[in-house]
Amino acid sequence: MYLNNHTYYSLRYGTLSPEKLVMLAGRYGLRQLALTDICNTTAMPEFVRLCLQKGIRPVAGIEFRKAHRLLYIVLARNPEGFRRINRFLSNHNISRTSLPERFPVCEHTFAIYPFTGKLPAVLHPHEFAGIRIRDLSRLPTSPMRHQQEKLVALHPVSFLNEKEHELHRHLRAIDHNIVLSRLQPHQAALPEEMMLPPDVLKKHYEAFPSIIRNTEALMNQCSMHFDFNTLKNKKTFTGHAADDRALLQKLAMDGLEYRYGKNHKEALRRVKHELEIIDKLGFSSYFLITWDIIRYSMSRGFYHVGRGSGANSIVAYCLRITDVDPIELDLYFERFINPKRSTPPDFDIDYSWKERDQVLDYIFKRYGHEHTALLGTTTTFRDRSMVRELGKVFGLPKAEIDELVARRKAPGLPDKVSARIFEMAGQLADFPNMRSIHAGGVLISEKPICCYSALDLPPKGLPTVQWDMYVAEDLGFEKIDILSQRGIGHINESVQIIRQNHGVSLDIHQVEKFKSDPKVKELLRSGETTGCFYVESPAMRGLLKKLRCDNYISLVAASSIIRPGVSRSGMMREYIQRFHNPSGFKYLHPVMEQQLKETYGVMVYQEDVIKVCHHFAGLDLGESDVLRRAMSGKYRSKKEMQRIVDRFFVNSRAKGHPESLIREVWRQIESFAGYSFSKAHSASFAVESYQSLYLKAHYPLEFMTAVINNFGGFYQSPVYFNEARRYGANIRLPCVNQSHRFTCIRGRDIYIGFVHIQHLENKAAMQICEERRQNGPFESLEDFAQRTGACLEQLILLIRVDGFRFTGIPKAQLLWKAHLLAGKKNKTVQGLFPVPAKSFNLPAPETDPVQNAYDEMELLGFTVSLSPFELLKTAYRGEVMGGEMMQHVGKRKRMVGWLVTIKYVRTVKNEMMHFGCFLDVQGNFFDTVHFPGTSKAWPFRGNGIYLLQGLITEEFGFPSLTVEKMARLPMKPDPRSQ
Repeated sequence: MYLNNHTYYSLRYGTLSPEKLVMLAGRYGLRQLALTDICNTTAMPEFVRLCLQKGIRPVAGIEFRKAHRLLYIVLARNPEGFRRINRFLSNHNISRTSLPERFPVCEHTFAIYPFTGKLPAVLHPHEFAGIRIRDLSRLPTSPMRHQQEKLVALHPVSFLNEKEHELHRHLRAIDHNIVLSRLQPHQAALPEEMMLPPDVLKKHYEAFPSIIRNTEALMNQCSMHFDFNTLKNKKTFTGHAADDRALLQKLAMDGLEYRYGKNHKEALRRVKHELEIIDKLGFSSYFLITWDIIRYSMSRGFYHVGRGSGANSIVAYCLRITDVDPIELDLYFERFINPKRSTPPDFDIDYSWKERDQVLDYIFKRYGHEHTALLGTTTTFRDRSMVRELGKVFGLPKAEIDELVARRKAPGLPDKVSARIFEMAGQLADFPNMRSIHAGGVLISEKPICCYSALDLPPKGLPTVQWDMYVAEDLGFEKIDILSQRGIGHINESVQIIRQNHGVSLDIHQVEKFKSDPKVKELLRSGETTGCFYVESPAMRGLLKKLRCDNYISLVAASSIIRPGVSRSGMMREYIQRFHNPSGFKYLHPVMEQQLKETYGVMVYQEDVIKVCHHFAGLDLGESDVLRRAMSGKYRSKKEMQRIVDRFFVNSRAKGHPESLIREVWRQIESFAGYSFSKAHSASFAVESYQSLYLKAHYPLEFMTAVINNFGGFYQSPVYFNEARRYGANIRLPCVNQSHRFTCIRGRDIYIGFVHIQHLENKAAMQICEERRQNGPFESLEDFAQRTGACLEQLILLIRVDGFRFTGIPKAQLLWKAHLLAGKKNKTVQGLFPVPAKSFNLPAPETDPVQNAYDEMELLGFTVSLSPFELLKTAYRGEVMGGEMMQHVGKRKRMVGWLVTIKYVRTVKNEMMHFGCFLDVQGNFFDTVHFPGTSKAWPFRGNGIYLLQGLITEEFGFPSLTVEKMARLPMKPDPRSQ
């Protein structure tokens, strides 16, 4: 009977979750139920699974609309019909064409047109007209009275009750971006779109019993199912499973010799063991497809990092998917794949942001658009954004909405409108809002992807399934994450620049060599890690110094310890203390000593959570992994999560552990697991850190140039230019004869790229470089204007950043010339033949260094010709420099620093404190601590240079200034405004 039902995946329309819809059907004793969300099949796998659990036969379909007009509802008679419906919708989504007025003839589907809409003149065998209760009175005078065998009951279900109808209306107003009072009837569902008991629904149609019979007969011909028990990925790489197994073994053995040499017995044993499990679980093609992607990218010279749990695999290491040696770190393969694991694994492969799209393009072309798609995700209504949307629906001005957001959790709101908004927000919380795209998940399917989902075409430009990673796992898909990362970009570009500047070809995968390099060890120990992947933040620099880190194992641990969960729980500090005094603490329990001795009894990695849950609480490894995944946000069954949590406490008590001990162990698990890394993941990050460190240690100027050009470090560009200067670079302002679009290096001279000049058009920058490449350097301003056709505005920008200093003519005089050139013609036009430039007698203006510095600050965002400290009114530079702080521990001192970054932290009392990072006049970092009282009394006043007074303290050899007073120092006035 119910052939047109919506869930809240009919975005900003339905209000029922799939679970609530199926529960409602079960309550009314329905034996079959259709799901027809509007223009999507996001909820279909979950809907089918829930129906089967309730003993209800699921029917799959889609409600097709053009704008807000209902075109038709299409039901799948079988899974093939579901594929056809998905293919139909996908073709229109991908080609961005509008839907036709009539669904194509298909023996595997039924199309139902609204009785009050544009009915086809002749209905084919698979086509019907759906008539609503309110339209039955019109049937006796309608031509359809003679075709009652083509009529079915159409009673849409969109919400539970009248209260949810009101929520639906708010959703429609949000969707139309209008106030609720302006919502028109045709923009929303009718109030009666609620599920009725079957006998009540039939009574409405009792005057036309054939309609009920037609509807039941149609529904009885429809059924949908998914196989939730088998893998859905491409089954073979070569075409035959036996050939896959043989090829994977061949590649693994070849890689074994590359990685370990010829006679490494332990490596050989582990490779054979892994190959056996991989073959048993049917994952050979998954490894080979990942290897194929790596092979392609390496053939193109693309640099990659394989990370995540996949780094536990020695086969992945031998196939060069990862660069982490699992034997060295004692990683166990069963963390990645084990016979009891209920969900498939995945590989995370990082590429440079410049190269990732080319890799994706290869995957889609290699494995076919019919079988390949990106993974989707769904954003939900949450917190502030939800209140803002509802505030607009109620017609509140922005200022009042901002105030509402600020007092979101404040009790006792005074007015009815605010109370109503928060009431609606409570109902709306966690509703799906928009379909989006996963960060990097790629699915490669054995069957056409449309067997499982319709496809969207988001701005990324590649077909994307409409459901998320949780549904993918339920269906049995193994995703491969193809991710982009700026850190890889600077490593890759560094290698290229080094090859160009020094003629040296570096094998950046020789990580074993980097680990033992003395210069790398010194950079780690001293925290000289600015620009280096994952180890450059103030907190990480401090941790490296506190741990005296100079080896791979310590860096792997530090990469996980720095995560928020460990630091917030107090276990990071505890780890550091135990590191410095390994005999001065007691383990919570003997299990902690047995399982966590390497990390001094502190849970550092995700594997540690699994170990503790298994050995301390007696959970099996499968349950332990579910708990770990749930706390990491990768498992969404709250009931299953709670069941395992309860088992943790019950089992621990049964083992006789004291209640206080159980709760402390749980506290550490709970605070830690949501933010932790797996050991393999930390190891992958550490490998990339070592690659960055090696490049910085031996080729610092080329390395910093690459970091600047990839715009993805922890700091902003001025900090990296400062770092390059510290290592001996001469930072040069942009020059039309030397600079490129991105920053470039010649010897020790680093020329700032045109991309850094505010408002300089990208087209102009490209044209400058191309004209210079074809016809040589520019000889004068006139020559430049004539050859590039640059307009006056672009000329002025280049003059103000001193881009024509090769002429020897002052900037002010060049500006006069530019205006004279522009005055002669409205814009400069490139001529066929060079025209001799006329000379003008212009006044010789004075050069003001301060004015030049302010020009640079405006156009580049930082100064080059002068240090920012030289713009201060005062000549005072502080009593102590950053590098001298350890000599003054325990003393109150004044320091002067250029503010780099601030970290905001809330205390247990919900007070705000800050951690500052500054550069002194010598270009060296120093760190500050601002407790809540000081933060209130002496707040930060924006960017600039500050005078700070406080007590110099140190913790495990890392100094900082505990600030008692501070003020931003005044700058010299800008001469341009005088």
